[in-house]
Amino acid sequence: MKVAILGATGAVGQQMIKVLGERKFPITELRLLASSRSAGSYMDTPFGNIQIQEACESAFEGLDIVLGAAENDIAMKLAPAIKAAGAVFVDNSSAFRMDPEVPLVIPEINAADALNHKGIISNPNCSTIITLVAVNAINKLSPIKAMVASTYQAVSGAGAGGPIELEAQINAIAKGEPVECKVFKHQIAYNLIPEIGGANAEGYTSEEMKMQNEGRKIMHLPQLNVTCTCVRVPVIRSHSISATVITEQELSVEEVRKAIAAAPGCRLVDDMANHSYPMPLDTSDQDIVFVGRIRKDLAIPGALALWCSGDQVRKGAATNAVQIAELLIK
Repeated sequence: MKVAILGATGAVGQQMIKVLGERKFPITELRLLASSRSAGSYMDTPFGNIQIQEACESAFEGLDIVLGAAENDIAMKLAPAIKAAGAVFVDNSSAFRMDPEVPLVIPEINAADALNHKGIISNPNCSTIITLVAVNAINKLSPIKAMVASTYQAVSGAGAGGPIELEAQINAIAKGEPVECKVFKHQIAYNLIPEIGGANAEGYTSEEMKMQNEGRKIMHLPQLNVTCTCVRVPVIRSHSISATVITEQELSVEEVRKAIAAAPGCRLVDDMANHSYPMPLDTSDQDIVFVGRIRKDLAIPGALALWCSGDQVRKGAATNAVQIAELLIK
């Protein structure tokens, strides 16, 4: 297959290259596309030392698959050229996620949707992917009616500048120097920021609404209701989510634990007696969503509460996109 990475120099683009190599994706040509600033430089990859080309309308001729790791405006601008070249665009931006003509796919949940594409397939939001992989086994036991979720999102979810700012602030505080805030609206070191994305009239942010809107589409649950609070936390990598799940039929903790333990993409880590539960440090730089702290909800009759954690750069972005590409070549 002839494959391109659109946005190859960014964190997600670089991770896509790494994952393609790890999963031995069958590539005869890998084309690295980025801004004019990066064009002409070289990047070491599992497929050789490759020169970066400028991302423009003429860059897609002869390609089979384009993995998108660029911003919304670039994705929207170049999508027509990708389709015109006959390639399939697997896009990690949010530009096309809610387009009814574009499948929104998590391979462990709705792989068949990918095959109904019209040239574009969207990768869901990172927290949505991690949460839905964790709760999909519950949905198979009994359809989910509603969820109450809080996400604890690592600074790397804000891009490469997030970890740099966190580390710089920690160092500044240690030296008694002023703290600078460029990436985040407030100090993130030793702090939590309960705002990711712009707010709507009801007080929910755009990031918070993705869990409901994307969840409805991915899980084929058009009536799903989700109350979500998204929080930026001073963690370098891996997002964590606390979720209360309300199903049509009451389920026992044991049957849910058994189902999650057997679910694709999940690992049950749920042993409170031995202080074993999902944590960002354990889930970073791998593709499995860890799920634990499964228990009856004490406030909502019949509901279950759980805690999950997963690497948002890999499974929450790069790996999920490569898995979608694998569905296409199968």
